Amino acid sequence: MSFLKFILKNPFRRKNSAILAIVGIAIGIIVIVALGGITEGLVDTFEETVHAGGADFQISGKETGDSAYGTNTIDASWTEKIANVSGVEEAYPIYVVLTSVGDDYMNTLIGIDPAGTTMADLSIKEGRIFEDNANEVILGEIYADDNEYEIGDTIEINREDFEVVGIYETGDSNMAGGVFTSISRVGELMDDEDSISNIYVKVAKGQDVQEVADRIDAKYGDDITTITSVMEMEQMADMLNMLEASTWAISLLAIVVGGLGIINTMLMSVFERTREIGVLKAVGWSNTRIMGMIVGESLVITVVSAVIGSVIGVALCLILGPQIGFTPLFTPKIFIQAFAIAIVVGIVGGLYPAFKAVRLPPTEALRYE
Repeated sequence: MSFLKFILKNPFRRKNSAILAIVGIAIGIIVIVALGGITEGLVDTFEETVHAGGADFQISGKETGDSAYGTNTIDASWTEKIANVSGVEEAYPIYVVLTSVGDDYMNTLIGIDPAGTTMADLSIKEGRIFEDNANEVILGEIYADDNEYEIGDTIEINREDFEVVGIYETGDSNMAGGVFTSISRVGELMDDEDSISNIYVKVAKGQDVQEVADRIDAKYGDDITTITSVMEMEQMADMLNMLEASTWAISLLAIVVGGLGIINTMLMSVFERTREIGVLKAVGWSNTRIMGMIVGESLVITVVSAVIGSVIGVALCLILGPQIGFTPLFTPKIFIQAFAIAIVVGIVGGLYPAFKAVRLPPTEALRYE
């Protein structure tokens, strides 16, 4: 029998002891994997929530002006400059003006690229989004209800006819009564195609919103202003950091408890195999080889525990997650961490029993019954 096969089979000669050790360590691994999946799932959900729909922050003019937001309009070229800043995923310009809309002498007209409507946190309730550079509009649900507009109706904007192609809803009360159309049409209506009011900025996933905003401020702060609201995101990030810290604390506890368990198991193994170890020494096995055997057997137990614990941890999360409305996410990092802990436990747990084994005098070990 080869040395490797010897190590693989030996731990399971005493099944009860091996099973107890595996169960003890596997419980720790289950907790590590399950908590890791929960934490990663929360991180992913948080980032998806933050970065899906709605801009992370806006860019506006620096000085007071006559735009609908009370700031000066800025040149349309700023959109490309902001889009090229590191950490920015998307940047869409908007042009907000107050003009005659339908029967209202003054109402809010918002121009934006059709692809950028998600940045304005809009959801189409009826119809479709307007096409670029077309005489088409979408109306806020409140505005449409108050003025009895339906899909297919015509609405006059600044003395030009536009077709109502969609009704939208939004969580932003400031937008609920607005009218959206293509930004290119707003520029033409206002005879000001090179100006914009604001820029919606979406930060790339994994990037810190405040850091990207600060980066823009540092580069262009003399000419533009970033408008952010990141307190809630910072609080959520703190909570996620606490969860990750808790995962590491539990991992450390698993190392301690698992290490003590494997030390006890391997010490019992050495005690029960005193005569066998004496025979191995008598036939020429070196201390290094015997230590390698004991530590190797310890590693076999902990790696098996890691496999079983990982499978059960994943299964529990996948079964229970949907029932409580939570989707776990398992990344390679979680399993690398779990197996690294198992290996550390195996090495630490096997070293002391291995030292005990090599210190046994062969003559005394052979007399042991």
